[in-house]
Order: sequence, then C-alpha cells, then structure tokens
Amino acid sequence: MSNDVPTAVRALLPDIAERAATIDETRRVPDTVVDALASTGVFRMLQPRRYGGAETEPVRFYEVVREVSAACGSTGWITSVLGVHPWHLALFDDRAQHDVWGDDPSTLVSSAYAPVGQLTPVDGGYELSGTWMFSSGCEYASWVLLGAVVTGPEGRPVDFMTVLVPRTDYGIRDVWNVVGMRGTCSNEITVDRAFVPDHRVKSNFETANLRGPGQKVNTGPLYRLPFGALFGTTVSMPVVGVVEGCYEHYLASMRERVRLSLGGGRFVDDPFAQTSVGRAASEIDAAILQTTRNLRELWEHAVDGREIPMMLRARARRDQVRATERAVEAIDLLFKTAGGSSLFLGNIVQRAWRDAHAGSVHVANEPERTLAQYGRAAFGLPVEDNLL
Repeated sequence: MSNDVPTAVRALLPDIAERAATIDETRRVPDTVVDALASTGVFRMLQPRRYGGAETEPVRFYEVVREVSAACGSTGWITSVLGVHPWHLALFDDRAQHDVWGDDPSTLVSSAYAPVGQLTPVDGGYELSGTWMFSSGCEYASWVLLGAVVTGPEGRPVDFMTVLVPRTDYGIRDVWNVVGMRGTCSNEITVDRAFVPDHRVKSNFETANLRGPGQKVNTGPLYRLPFGALFGTTVSMPVVGVVEGCYEHYLASMRERVRLSLGGGRFVDDPFAQTSVGRAASEIDAAILQTTRNLRELWEHAVDGREIPMMLRARARRDQVRATERAVEAIDLLFKTAGGSSLFLGNIVQRAWRDAHAGSVHVANEPERTLAQYGRAAFGLPVEDNLL
C-alpha cells in the first residue's frame, strides 16, 4: 500500500489546491476531500499491518504531508495529525487497538494532548472529566486521545496519562474561528464523567521511555521510535510544506511582474528580490534536510534494535523546531517582497503566511524551551521532557 499512496495522493492535489480558498473561508475541509484522502491509504501509512496499515518509514509519510500542505495548509495539517495517531494507538494495549480498528481499520482518531483532564480511579478503570482545546480534525474522527492527570489523596498529580475515548462519550464545540489553518476544525472537546477502562489508558512516562503494551504485538521498528520526534515532526512538516508551495507559486507569479514603483523594471532583475529568494530557498532546504536526516537515523537505530541515544532524540527535536522557525523566516521574506497585492484575501501568499504562523504557535513548535533542553543534554545535564 505505501508504494501507491504518494501517487494516489498526488492525483488529488489539483482539486485540493483549487478548494484551498474555500476551505479557508468555510473553516472546514470537505468530507469528500477527507474521504478521498482516506481512500489513498495516507491515514494508514503509520498504522500496524495487523490492522490494514503499511508501517511505512516515517520520512515517506512526512514527504506526502508536505505535498498536501503545499496545496492547502489546512488539509495538510489534518492529514499529518490524523495520520500520526494510528502510530500512537499502536503503542496501547491491543484491546484498545481492537476497540478502534476491529470493525473498521479506516477509523480515524483525533487528539488533544494537554493534560487538563481529571482521572479518578474507579473499579476496572477511571472516570474522566474535562475540557480540551485544539483537537485538530476531530470532526472527522470517531475516537480521541486526550491528556489527563491522575491525582493522589492530597490532590497532587501522581501520573500523566493519555486516554482513549469513543465519540459517544465526548462532545465537540465549534470554537475554531482563527487567523490561520482555518479549515482544520481544531475544536473543543468536552467529557463529563465518562468511564475509561484500564486498557484505554497509557502512561506518558512509559511512552517517553519507549515502552508500551502495544510493542508486544506490534514488533516492527516503527513502534520503537520516540513520541516527541514523530509528533513534533507531525506539526512542523505541514508548516514547511505550506511554505514550499508558496515559494513555487511566488517564483511563477513574480517572473513576469513589472514594478510600478521603485524606478520600475522587472521584479526578477531586482538584486534585493533575488537575495530574498536565495535566503528563503536555503531556509526551506535546511528545514527539510535536517529533519530527514534525523528521521532516517532514528529509523536505522530502531531497525537495528539499537538504543536511541538521548542526544539523537534531542537533536531531532532541536531541528524540528528550527524547521518550523526556518519556514516562518522564509515565508516572512516572501510576504515582505511580494508587494501590496499579497495583502488581499484570496491571495495564496497571504494565506500561506497566515497558515505558517498559525502552525508555528503549536506548543511542540515552541523553540526556546526545546533548544534549551538540547543545550542541557549537550552539557551533560539531566533532561526530563516527555516530548523527547
């Protein structure tokens, strides 16, 4: 399946690009587009073969994500986010995997990982309540992965968990009316005293230490990779893809442009414009090359059964947040030099600028904390971060 997915997805890209403006205006990727993407198998590239997936090397999945994002940022974002959750679900107890995929392997799962939910131990599992923001693609999913905390008798947190909840146990509130990535349906999830059986709960500490019951049945190298590296890349590659697509559009649209100000003349003859193009292209290339290098090294370690060094995990996160930063720097250069016409709603440059900046504010794209963690690791200091 994985060999056919990129070709099948590419056949959809002209239609997705044509719909991008409408998706931005209506704040929703049409169900027909999501269904068409699902039919290509892109959402199952990281899903276990046991449940009809491809167990693809991650670098190939993110290449497809970038191509979709180049056509439409919102569509690329939900492709990436909904596409990574089968990987995470594969780390859960096999009973949880069967709950989701037993009857329909194409079932989609969204997430809201912030640990804002409250888990209360009860007989056979937990009772869950809470409200979560920013569950991208939740309108298309039948299950959701939610962050929650277990508190002790004194009310202090004793464990941070990820909880799997079916659509029958949560509500969705349409609150996603924002400046960029408008079509991702990153809406609010609410749960009120839902019962969660033990097999649908997983410790974040266990995940960060590359352990989980799912690895007993999903033994391939894909499921020995760090959560931080995969999920971080999930929210950076759509941003890079958006900027890649804008860059190609920028070159094509500016080649024939004649300035009406600054002395006139052809835009392409302006050395300042040429310099901006050179800088933007370099930032995009660096973002892709570093991320690809790290994903491949992580994959090689997993294939060989070698322990993944903390410095490699830290480097993967370092370069992932820098990939997002580089993409934003590139789009800022393009936006600045594209002229006043790029300000008009409907213009591809301004939409890409909004989408890139919106994607960059995801917590997993926050650079300072991540770069500081890399610095700690480089100095030989202890590092504690579930996103490593």
